[in-house]
Amino acid sequence: MSLHEFLREGGETSHRIMNRLSHLIQNLDISGLGSPFPFNPASRKNSWRDWDDEIMQLDSCPLHAADITPDLKKQFAFLSGGRGDNGSPIIVFPEFPAFGEITDCEFHNVLTYLTSVPSLSSTGVGFILVIDRRQDRWAAVKGTLLRIAGSFPGNLQLVLVLRPTTLLQRTLSDILFKFNKDEFKMKVPVIMLSSITELHSYIDRTQLTHELGGTQDYCHEKWISHRTAIEGFALMVKKTAQTLQSFGTELAETELPNEIQATTILLSTHTNKKDKMKEDILVALGQGSRLLESINEPVVRDADHNMNQDELENLATVQRLLSQLDETERAFDEFWVRHHTKLEQCLQLRHFEHNYREVRALLDQVSEKLATFSEVGISPAHADHIFCELTSYEERVCEVLDRALALSREGDELIQNSHYAEDSIRPKCSELRAIGENVSSSLRAKKDHLLKAIELHQRLEKASKWVDDGIYLLASQPVDKCQSHEGAELALQELERYLDNASQSQLTDLDIIWAEYDAVLNQQFRDQVEKVFQKQTSMQEMFDKRRVSLKKLAAKQTRPVQTVAPRPEAFIKSPLSSPAHRAQQEKNGSQTGSRNNCEKENGQLQNGDSNSRHASLSEEEENLAVLRRHVMNELLDTERAYVEELLCVMQGYASEMDNPAMSHLIPAPLQNKKEVLFGNMPEIYHFHKRTFLRELEQYTDCPELVGRCFLERMTDLQIYEKYCHNKPRSESLWRQCSDCAFFQECQKNLEHKLGLDSYLLKPVQRITKYQLLLKEMLKYSKGCEGTDDLQEALTSILGILKAVNDSMHLIAITGYEGNLSELGKLLMQGSFSVWTEHKKGHAKVKDLARFKPMQRHLFLHEKALLFCKRREENGEGYEKAPSYSFKQSLSMSAVGITENAKGDNKKFEVWCNSREEVYIVQAPTAEVKTTWVKEIRKVLTTQLEACREASQQRAPDQVFPFPPVPSGTVSLSPFKTGQKSFKRGEEKKTEPCSPDVNSSSSPKPTGKDEAVTSPTSDRAAVAKKRFTLQGFSNLKAQKESSTTDDKSCTLPMTAFISPGITQL
Repeated sequence: MSLHEFLREGGETSHRIMNRLSHLIQNLDISGLGSPFPFNPASRKNSWRDWDDEIMQLDSCPLHAADITPDLKKQFAFLSGGRGDNGSPIIVFPEFPAFGEITDCEFHNVLTYLTSVPSLSSTGVGFILVIDRRQDRWAAVKGTLLRIAGSFPGNLQLVLVLRPTTLLQRTLSDILFKFNKDEFKMKVPVIMLSSITELHSYIDRTQLTHELGGTQDYCHEKWISHRTAIEGFALMVKKTAQTLQSFGTELAETELPNEIQATTILLSTHTNKKDKMKEDILVALGQGSRLLESINEPVVRDADHNMNQDELENLATVQRLLSQLDETERAFDEFWVRHHTKLEQCLQLRHFEHNYREVRALLDQVSEKLATFSEVGISPAHADHIFCELTSYEERVCEVLDRALALSREGDELIQNSHYAEDSIRPKCSELRAIGENVSSSLRAKKDHLLKAIELHQRLEKASKWVDDGIYLLASQPVDKCQSHEGAELALQELERYLDNASQSQLTDLDIIWAEYDAVLNQQFRDQVEKVFQKQTSMQEMFDKRRVSLKKLAAKQTRPVQTVAPRPEAFIKSPLSSPAHRAQQEKNGSQTGSRNNCEKENGQLQNGDSNSRHASLSEEEENLAVLRRHVMNELLDTERAYVEELLCVMQGYASEMDNPAMSHLIPAPLQNKKEVLFGNMPEIYHFHKRTFLRELEQYTDCPELVGRCFLERMTDLQIYEKYCHNKPRSESLWRQCSDCAFFQECQKNLEHKLGLDSYLLKPVQRITKYQLLLKEMLKYSKGCEGTDDLQEALTSILGILKAVNDSMHLIAITGYEGNLSELGKLLMQGSFSVWTEHKKGHAKVKDLARFKPMQRHLFLHEKALLFCKRREENGEGYEKAPSYSFKQSLSMSAVGITENAKGDNKKFEVWCNSREEVYIVQAPTAEVKTTWVKEIRKVLTTQLEACREASQQRAPDQVFPFPPVPSGTVSLSPFKTGQKSFKRGEEKKTEPCSPDVNSSSSPKPTGKDEAVTSPTSDRAAVAKKRFTLQGFSNLKAQKESSTTDDKSCTLPMTAFISPGITQL
C-alpha cells in the first residue's frame, strides 16, 4: 500500500507539490559555471525519476576552475570582465614571453573554460580578443594568431593585436601580416594596432584594464577564487538537489506498515533523514550567503565602485542559486509536512486498531462473564453472595466500558482531524458504542434480575420465619393453662394478635407471585416457593384448629360447673393442683374427657410442629452446605490466582534477572541478589502448583473435610517461615532499587498496575488468608464429619503464624554473642516490667530496683530465658520492625520460679543462685502471667523428668545419682558465666557427701511463696512431688533448714547451674 493510494483529501495538492519540487530541481540554473543544463524547458519531465537521468548528465560538464587552477594562474589569457559595444566578452592575451612553451592542452583547457564562463547571450554575440604583443616580436604574434585560429572553442567577433613597438618588429609585422594573412584562416577581421590609443577607438576605456590604458580594476587571483567558490557552491546545490530527488522518490514510494512498531521505526527513520537533509540545505545556504558577501565586498567597501559585467553575472548567478535553493527547501518542507502528517495518522490508526482489538476482546470477555451470572441463588445468603460478586465485577465492567468510550472518542477526534482512514475508523467507533451499550444494559438487567430474586428470597425467608415462629408459638402454649377460661382466652388472643400481623409476612396468592416474579423463577425456585407456601398453609390450618379448640374451651368454661367431686372450686381456682387432687379429678369423667381431647389436639399440633421443624432444619443444613461450597470455591479460586501470580513474578522478574538482554538495566546493588529479593518463592510456587492446589481440588465435593488436606501438608506449609525470615532483607533491597529501570521495564512488559513489592507480599498475605478461610469453613461445618480436622488445622495454621511472628522478633535481637539456635525452640516472647533484687547488692540499689521497673522483652527458649531491651521502631513497611538489645540470659537449668509474688496477681518471680538474684516480672494481664508460668513450669518439669531418667540409667554401684563434675565441665546454659560463681561451684563439687544421703529428710519450706528450681540430685522424685502438689520449695529456705546431710546432697546441683549472670 503506497502513500499515493491513501491520498484522498488534499491528494492533488501533494502531487502538485511533488511536481513543483521536481520542476525546481530541474531548473537549478548554474549557467555560466561551466556549461548550461543539457536540456531545454520543453523537455522537462514531471517526475523526479525522469529527472534523475537528466540531472546526472551534469557530471559530464567540461572543466571547472578547480580542475585547471595551475593553468589559469599562468595568466596567459584571462577574462577581464569588459564588454564590447555590442556586449561581446573581451578575452585579453597579455604579454607572456613564455607563451610558446604553453602546451596545446593547457592552451585548449584555458580557452575552453574562459569561453564557458560568460552567459549564453553574451557568448552568442562572439568574443573580442585583445592580444598584447608590444614587447614581443612578430614570430610571437604569428604563433599566437595561428594557435587561436586553430583551436579557439568559441565564436569570434573581432581580434585586436597590439603589434610590437620597436621599429624593426613593427615594420616586419606590417609587411608579413599582409603576406601571411590568409594563413590565419579567421572568419573575423584581425586588426593590427600600433598603440593603446587606437585600441581605445575600438573598446571603451572603462572596459579595459589598467595595463591596456583602461580604468577597470582586475585581480586575477581574486577572479580565480571567486570562480572556484561559485562552482563549488553550484555543485553543492546540485548534490543537494539530487539528494532531495532521491529522498522524495523514496517518500513517494513508501509502503505504509500495518504494525505499530514498524510504523514508528519508519516515522523515525524518515524524520532523521529529513533532519539530515535540512542540515545540508542550511550548510549550502550559509555557503552561498558568504559567497555573496565576498562578491559584494568591493561595493560595500566603496560605494562608487562599479562592477564589471562578469562580476555582475557572478552575483546574479549566486543570487539565483540561493533563491532557487530556498524555494526548493520551502517546497520540500511543504511536501514533508504532508508526508509526516500521513505517517503520524498511520501510526495513530495502528494504535487505534490495536486498542480496538484489545477493547473488543475485553468487551467479549465481560459479556461472557456477565452471562454466567444467570443463577438466582437458593437462599438469601446465596443470592446476596452472587449479587456481591456481580457488584465487585461491576467495577471491572465499568473500567472496560470507560476504556471503550474513551477509544470511541479518540476515533471521533481522528475523524474530526480529517484522518485519511475515516471510513475504517467510523464503523469501529459505532461498534464500540453499540457493544458498550449492550454490556451496560446487560449489567443493569443482571442487577435488576438479582435484586428481584433477592426480594423474593427475602419474602420466602420472612414467610418461613413467620411459619416457624407460629409453630413455636403453638408448641409453647401450655396445655394446662388452656383449661381455664382465662388461659384459653389469653391463648386465643395471642393467636389472634399473631395472625393480625400475618399480612406483613405471609405469601399472597401463588398466581400473583408467578406473575410478579416470572422473570426470576426457575423450576428450583418454584419448588422452593411452593414448599414455603405449603408450610404456610399447613401452619394456617394448625392455627385454625387451635383457635377452634380454644374457643370451645373458653365456651365450656362459661357454663355452670357440675358438682361431681368435692370442692370442685379448688380445681377451678388451682389448675396446677397436687398429685392427690389430680387423682381425685380423674374421677370426674366430663372434665377428664375434656382435658384428654385438649391434650390429644395438642399432641397432634406438636407432631405437626416437629415435622415442620425437621423441614426447617433440613433447609438450614442445605444453606450451610451452600456456604461451605462458596468458601471452598473462594479457597480454590484464590489459590489458583495465587499460583498464577507467583508464576508471573518468577517469569516476569526473577527469570529476567538472568536475561543477558536485561543485564544493563540491573543496578549494581541488585546484581546476584535474586535469592535475597525473592527468598524461597520458587519453593513455595512449586509446592502450591504441583501438590497443594491439586490436593485441594480433590475436596471440591466435600469441603467440610478440607481440614485433612491442611493437616497432611502442615509440615510443608512451614516453608513460609523461611520466606518471612528473609522478608526484611528483601524489603530493604527493594527500597534501595525500586526506582531502577529494570523493575520498570519488567512491570511494563507484564502490564502490571502494581509494583513488585505488592507481589512480594503475596505469600505473607496468603498464609494469613488460610486461617480466615478455615474459620469460615469451621463456622459452617458445626456437627459435620470433618469438624475436628478443621479445628486442628486452624490451630496448626495459627501456630505457624505465631512461630513466624516469634521468629521475626527473634532475628531482631542484637548484641548476643552466642548462637541463638543452640538455645532450643522459642516457646514464648513478650514485653514485661522487671524489678531486680540482688541479695549481696547495696541496699540503695535494691530499694531503687523495687520502685523503678525496667521494661524488658523476654524470650523463653527451651534452654534459656533472655532479657532484652526493646528499641524504637524505625523505617517503613517491614523495615518498621522493633529491634532488641540483649541484656541478660538465664539458663533454664539454673532458675527457679515463684508463681505468686507479693502485692500483684500479675507478678511472678524468676530467681537463681539460691535467690541471690531475683527478677520480679510483671505481666500486662493476669492471663499473660498464667500462660508464662504454665509454660515455664512445663520446661522445668521436662528437665526434671530428663534428670530423673538420667539418674535411673546410672550404674547401680554408684553412690551418688550424679557423679562429681570434672574440672572444666560447662554448664547446660550456652551463655557465658562469671568466673567468681564458677569458682564457687568448683568448691562445692569437691565437698564430700554423706553416705546416708538417701535417708535424709526433706526440708520444709519456710517462706510464704512457693518456688521451683531445677533438680539435679537423687531427690528428684521428692522435688517433683513438691512441684505437682505444693510447688518446689524455696531454694533459700531449703538451704537454711536442711541438715548437714541434706547440704551434701544438694552440692552436685551446681553442675547444672549457670554460675555467671551478666548485668541486666
